[in-house]
Formats: sequence, C-alpha cells, structure tokens
Amino acid sequence: MSIRESVASNIISVLQAARLPVKPKLVTREPFDFNELSNAQFPAILVQTTSESREDATIGNSQILREGLITYELIGYVKSKTIDTARNELIEAIEESLDLDRTRGSVALDTQIVSIETDEGTIVPIGGVIVTVNVMYNYTRGTT
Repeated sequence: MSIRESVASNIISVLQAARLPVKPKLVTREPFDFNELSNAQFPAILVQTTSESREDATIGNSQILREGLITYELIGYVKSKTIDTARNELIEAIEESLDLDRTRGSVALDTQIVSIETDEGTIVPIGGVIVTVNVMYNYTRGTT
C-alpha cells in the first residue's frame, strides 16, 4: 500500500474511532449528498485528498530522499437545533482524534490542521465545516 493510501486509511480509521465530544456516525472517502442522509447518520465526514506537493530532500544519487506534503479536506456535516455548538463539537472531535498520533501510524512525519471553515449558516438546518489537514512524509524515490 502506498504512503498516500496508508495515510488516508489511517485518517478514516481514527475518525471512525472518535468518541468525544461527539462520535461521527458516517466517515467515508466516497462523496455523498448530505441532504439524503438520515438523522442517524449525522455527524458525517467526507475525507478527500485535495493536493500534494513533493520536493527532493537530498540530491546526487539513485536513492534520493523526497518529502511530500498531502492536503486533505475533511468536510463535516452536523444536524442540530444548536448548529454552531454541533459544528464546534465536530471540529474538536476531529482535532483531538488526529492529534492522538500525528505520525499516522508511523507513516508520516507530522499532521497539522491548517485551517477551519464553516458554512456560516448557509445550509440550515444542517451545519457544515471544512477542516484542512496537511500531512508531511518522507520517502525514497521509487518506493511509494
């Protein structure tokens, strides 16, 4: 399994195991229409790989060490009478879960949440968040 796939799988597993302050009911990499979810499927999180940058960390031979930075967007949906509180609880659950092991099972160097956005009430009675996560890793050219 590639490092990219290992990291994505780890993020899914970690978010599925989250419990506090809220337990996500649906965590997937497959796109879905939040309007078609039942109440029992909230909160829901869509994990998407958005971009990746790579650069050489060493030069000069066939065993070049490279560094990659993958960006994921965790698109979360909540349904509640207190939408802002529900969004905040989902953001906290995501952050706390990802911070338990920032190496994504010893595959990555670091994991950082770099931005958080909300829908600002545009999809009421559902609330949305986008948590942008960067994962940095090293690999030897030809082994990913």
